Amino acid sequence: MSGALLIARHEWRRLLVQPFAWILGAVVLALMAWQFLLALEAYLAIAPRLGGVRDAPGVTDLVAVPFLHALANVLAFVLPLVTMRSIAGERRAGTLPLLLASGLGNASLVVGKFLGALGYALALIALIALLPLALSTGTTLDLGKLAATLLGLVLYASALTAIGIACSAWAAQPALAAGAAIALTGLLSVVDAGARMQGIANAGINYLALPTHLVPFTRGIVASVDIVYFLIVTTVALALATRRLDDLRASATA
Repeated sequence: MSGALLIARHEWRRLLVQPFAWILGAVVLALMAWQFLLALEAYLAIAPRLGGVRDAPGVTDLVAVPFLHALANVLAFVLPLVTMRSIAGERRAGTLPLLLASGLGNASLVVGKFLGALGYALALIALIALLPLALSTGTTLDLGKLAATLLGLVLYASALTAIGIACSAWAAQPALAAGAAIALTGLLSVVDAGARMQGIANAGINYLALPTHLVPFTRGIVASVDIVYFLIVTTVALALATRRLDDLRASATA
């Protein structure tokens, strides 16, 4: 594990010195801030009419939670860009053989790359989460529902990061890795679309879709089945990346 943490620290420092990571983060923050202001403006426009409605939804349900849910859609495109160079970039730069010869196991390398990219994602989520949390100074927020939503986002980001690492391990070029990760994430997001159009909402195919397991968190429901799903996706993706490094190490020593 110490080897994985060493790789994670190296990956985190590399992201910190890359202009691309800073520009990407700034664009995401600006986009989400603008969306937050639009959502808040829309809420303020209808707030006077909600005062006379019994059990009317508040700012948590109408602004904070939808805003954080929208962040999930943004992460589906951002995290593949963050992870695309994790392993494919090492291969293109010719530095992957040095990593493989460092004495660290393949699992440690993959987990380290994963933790480094996940740290970037968590920092981004934390900064964006400050926007809805700032509303607590002037209104009453459902902090329990917000905490559940943020937990779902973290698990969702973990799965996306692991998928990105796996695609980076199997692709020869970073751009190809990003494209594959976005396509795979999109497939996992709409795999149950046909079933839902037929009115099927509780079948096995629905269980495979990423949004199916994120939505309960946005409703304040933290279920073990959803946590296990994200953990399984993360574990399988990292296992596939480790298997790919096994093949690359074997071919390098052949």
